[in-house]
Amino acid sequence: MAEPGAECSIKVLCRFRPLNQAEILRGDRFLPVFQGDDSVVVGGKPYVFDRVFPPNTTQEQVYRACAMQIVKDVLAGYNGTIFAYGQTSSGKTHTMEGKLHDPQQMGIIPRIAQDIFNHIYAMDENLEFHIKVSYFEIYLDKIRDLLDMTKTNLSVHEDKNRVPYVKGCTERFVSSPEEILDVIDEGKSNRHVAVTNMNEHSSRSHSIFLINIKQENVETEQKLSGKLYLVDLAGSEKVSKTGAEGAVLDEAKNINKSLSALGQRHLSKAYVPYRDSKMTRILQDSLGGNCRTTMFICCSPSSYNDAETKSTLMFGQRAKTIKNSASVNLELTAEQWKKKYEKEKEKNKALKETIARLEAELSRWRSGEAVPETEQLSGTETETESGGGEGHSSIVIHISEEERHKYEEEIRKLYKQLDDKDDEINQQSQLMEKLKQQMLDQEEVLAAARGGGEAARRELAALRAEHGAARAEVAEVLAALEELARSYDRKAQEAEDTGRHNRRLADELARTEATTLSLETELQRVRDLGGQQRKRAAEVLNGLMRDLSEFSVIVGNGEIKLPVEVSGAIEEEFAVARLYISKIKSEVKSVVKRCRQLEGLQVECHRKLEVTGRELSSCQLLISQHEAKIRSLTEYMQSVEGKKRHLEESYDALSEELARLRAQETAHEAARKEREHDEPQDNDEVKKALELQLETHREAQHKQLTRLRDDINEKQRTIDELRDLTQKLQLELEKLRAEHEALRGEERAKAARLQELTFLYERHEQSKQDLKGLEETVARELQTLHNLRKLFVQDVTTRVKKSAELEPEDSGGLHSQKQKISFLENNLEQLTKVHKQLDLWVSKLVRDNADLRCELPKLEKRLRATAARVQSLEGALREAKEGALQDKRRYQREVERIKEAVRAKGGARRGHSAHIGAGMGSGVGRGGRSGWGEVGMWGEGGGGGWEVGCGVGDVGCGTLDVGCGVQRGVGWGHGVMG
Repeated sequence: MAEPGAECSIKVLCRFRPLNQAEILRGDRFLPVFQGDDSVVVGGKPYVFDRVFPPNTTQEQVYRACAMQIVKDVLAGYNGTIFAYGQTSSGKTHTMEGKLHDPQQMGIIPRIAQDIFNHIYAMDENLEFHIKVSYFEIYLDKIRDLLDMTKTNLSVHEDKNRVPYVKGCTERFVSSPEEILDVIDEGKSNRHVAVTNMNEHSSRSHSIFLINIKQENVETEQKLSGKLYLVDLAGSEKVSKTGAEGAVLDEAKNINKSLSALGQRHLSKAYVPYRDSKMTRILQDSLGGNCRTTMFICCSPSSYNDAETKSTLMFGQRAKTIKNSASVNLELTAEQWKKKYEKEKEKNKALKETIARLEAELSRWRSGEAVPETEQLSGTETETESGGGEGHSSIVIHISEEERHKYEEEIRKLYKQLDDKDDEINQQSQLMEKLKQQMLDQEEVLAAARGGGEAARRELAALRAEHGAARAEVAEVLAALEELARSYDRKAQEAEDTGRHNRRLADELARTEATTLSLETELQRVRDLGGQQRKRAAEVLNGLMRDLSEFSVIVGNGEIKLPVEVSGAIEEEFAVARLYISKIKSEVKSVVKRCRQLEGLQVECHRKLEVTGRELSSCQLLISQHEAKIRSLTEYMQSVEGKKRHLEESYDALSEELARLRAQETAHEAARKEREHDEPQDNDEVKKALELQLETHREAQHKQLTRLRDDINEKQRTIDELRDLTQKLQLELEKLRAEHEALRGEERAKAARLQELTFLYERHEQSKQDLKGLEETVARELQTLHNLRKLFVQDVTTRVKKSAELEPEDSGGLHSQKQKISFLENNLEQLTKVHKQLDLWVSKLVRDNADLRCELPKLEKRLRATAARVQSLEGALREAKEGALQDKRRYQREVERIKEAVRAKGGARRGHSAHIGAGMGSGVGRGGRSGWGEVGMWGEGGGGGWEVGCGVGDVGCGTLDVGCGVQRGVGWGHGVMG
């Protein structure tokens, strides 16, 4: 509860920033003239504040002069607020936040965060603190949680002591300055900022950073609580200077509106309009309530901002007139409540005695009895008996318990009605915002419909142009189709001529094949005849050899007779052979001549086939061109169909949109009648204007739809014509394809026939070569026979002349011939054996090669399995190395954590100081021991906190138990950390 406190004014401090680069380049004058530490002259008028800071004041000086004392007040149980007010780009955010992590440039909020914990560390060790922070902004008159972006429209409620608070806002427990700065960083990243002509990082919302500190004395159980509001207001804007437009302009309107509500509170004397703005509602205690408030008014020194600077200074002077009544937020213990109860009981008893004496005196006066002056109860006695030193009135009105309960119940009902009205106001505000948004959406829809109408007209013009182009293209296609028909007729005639020519060629080819077959038959007959001739020549030679041997026998016996008859028979045989050879030569010459004629015919057929192939390829090219044109026409028809469907969908969408607009118009009209029943004439005018606008829009849409329907019908007729034309073209294309397939079949048949002719020609060439070889063989055999005849005659003549002389030499010659024959037979036998051995060796090599080929897949498979095993082992080795490295790092982190815990004992601030708990539970924890040591939290923290300890056990071979107690540290009041 809050004890009554003394009144105090809001502390107002003025800070001027230096001229920025843009103002220096523009040549702006430096307006303020500083007179001492508490006054400044701007435009010839002095303004007095609690403190005035010139541009060269550092952040540290500002903090020490204004904010350091408020930290002590909050820790002593008071509520505190620090405002930053001023126009845009005047240095408010720099004053409140600055650069959070720069020791020189950090603002009030981070310095307060550090100072709070410095004070806590220096306070009594029996005090336990719980610190909560929340961070939210007021953007477009909606409260947004900067620590949870899902909460975008929070409401303001009042607790049991009628203190306003933001319901549902995120609260974070903190236990160090770093955690507070982390919360601020997180909130800043979610805050709305924008770029304007006057500031690159202009705040577009009012941000409120709330620090809630609760402390408890663990011995006396006395509890204090304090709240510190750190408010960074968005700057007031002059749109002509900032160049705000669109969403930034809407933000500027809401900023100026909320700042106006804040100024209205400063001007109010009797009724204070806290509910005019959510910002003034949240800061109700800061503006005339239970709070010690400090306000910074940040000003620009530039002559360009002369009017805004004077307005800001006037605002600060009005703020100095606000009186707050600050008191300690103290929660009494049971013993204190008991003492207070006894004191109030004694006071109540004295008051009852006084009332009884006054009632007795009154009854005596009413009965007409004159009460002596000595027996009358004086006002001094009444004040003394009722504790007059406390300022009670001497007039006491007796109220029964029932009436008191009745009044309290009425007060509760009134408060509840007030909360309900607040909720209703919030709901109506949200409804109004939704309706405004719906109106904006409707205007956008109307604008989109107008734009859609323009787009439809442009599309219609484009479609007309495309229609004209399509007509021209259709005319071109018709002309091309006529040309194609003429060309097709020519090509059909040429194909028919080519077919007749091919049939003639086929007939000639059949005749050629018959001739070739007859020539083959004749050639086979010649081959057979040549074989018979070779057989006969062999028989003749054998007969000659027999005759020769018989002649030798006869000569050996002395019975030599010249074979005149045999010689004559041989001559006759040779004559027959020569006649037959001359006949074969003439036949071969005729065959060669016929083959040359066939070769010429084949060349002519090849040439005609090439010409036919070129004509066929040109026909195929022409067909492909027509197919491409047909495809393009089909695609154009499809695109026209798509445009038609699109226009139909647009028509349906416009119809639906028109129906929706009519429904919205009806709903808006009904809502307008409910909300603005006091302005019927304006509503009728607005309704008539809307009806007129909608009627005009309907007529325009109807005309446009009529034009679109006409265009669609015309396009449909064009599409039907193109479809009929396409069907005709497809039929002609099918005919052309059928004829093309027929020509391809004829071409394939001619190609097969040509292949057969080529094969026959090659066989004919082979026959020519064989015949030539046969002729050469027959000529060689005839020459051999002629030579043998000559040798035979010479040998016979020689033997006849020298028969007697050659008898002994003949026997020796025969013997030598037999030796030669036996030697040659032996060599032949050895060569045969060597050949057989070579065959065996080659067959063995072939078998070995086959075996090796069989073994090769097995070896390759085994090699692949080995490579896969090596890769898996390498992967396992890498994983083992990574696991070992991770274990090493984990152990190193564990050791570092143990070292940090041990150093925390030495680096902690003195052994006896307050400790900070960030939770509300009882903190009992347990430390652990292991081979590497663990950090454990143990001990009991009185009243909701816990102490910090660390245990390092079983390191190496020995046992080292190290314990350190740190009573001032960071705690959560429950849980075990090990």
